[in-house]
Amino acid sequence: MSKDKKKGGFFKFLAGVSLGAAAGVLLAPKAGSETRKDLKKYIDQLLEELKTVDVDEVKQDIEAKIYEIRESLENLDKETVIKVAKKKAAEIQDMADELVDYAIEKGTPVLEETAATVRAKAIEVTKEVLNKLEEK
Repeated sequence: MSKDKKKGGFFKFLAGVSLGAAAGVLLAPKAGSETRKDLKKYIDQLLEELKTVDVDEVKQDIEAKIYEIRESLENLDKETVIKVAKKKAAEIQDMADELVDYAIEKGTPVLEETAATVRAKAIEVTKEVLNKLEEK
């Protein structure tokens, strides 16, 4: 298991334990003084567990994620978007072609005509989208 998954799991576990303990303490049928005493005990436990967290390591992990997100955003330029859109357009056209081929195979004129209309419309729409992307 990676270090990041262990940390993420640890924090989720810690949060779950804390919430569960607090809910259990607050909902338990005990006297107010006992409830406050139990709650204080759980808070003290949580504070002790937080002392084991390496703040510098968490800071470095957060910074790394921020730089990763920033780099991904910088790489998301117009050319990349157009390239992805063209690939999707080709996939849509292939699916439309398969639909027409299937309708022809089944020999139903109504289906064949409708499938051909869907294919033509799919091609038209994908071309419009690509043209709009290339204009911007």
